[in-house]
Amino acid sequence: MTTNEPFRGWTLAARVLMAVIFLVAGVRKLMTYGATLGYFAKLGIPLADVVLPLTIALEIGGGLLLIAGWRVQWVAGALALFTLATAFAAHAFWAADAAQFNAQLNNFLKNVAMAGGFLLLIVQSSAGERAAGNRG
Repeated sequence: MTTNEPFRGWTLAARVLMAVIFLVAGVRKLMTYGATLGYFAKLGIPLADVVLPLTIALEIGGGLLLIAGWRVQWVAGALALFTLATAFAAHAFWAADAAQFNAQLNNFLKNVAMAGGFLLLIVQSSAGERAAGNRG
């Protein structure tokens, strides 16, 4: 038994909980494609018509792959980078008016915290792979 085996269920629960926000966001973007495209343009995201389908694919695909536990280090790394980029692109609290400041600050910090959670998944996954390699 490796040191990570007792935590396997907890790790799966963590991956599912972290994936839910991406699955919901991706499906919602798909369901409101036109409005989301307009929102991306309002944010000043270049090539919004290219970025939007890639974002949906990353959110839905990444969420499903994270739950499945496939290449967790790579998937968690991609979602961490995406989450940090989203924090700066969509939750610029420093430029928000007074009415939006708190909401944008909270969303920015939520994204930063999620990136930290992804880093933990990367470390945990890496440790599990090393332990599995030591068994063989």
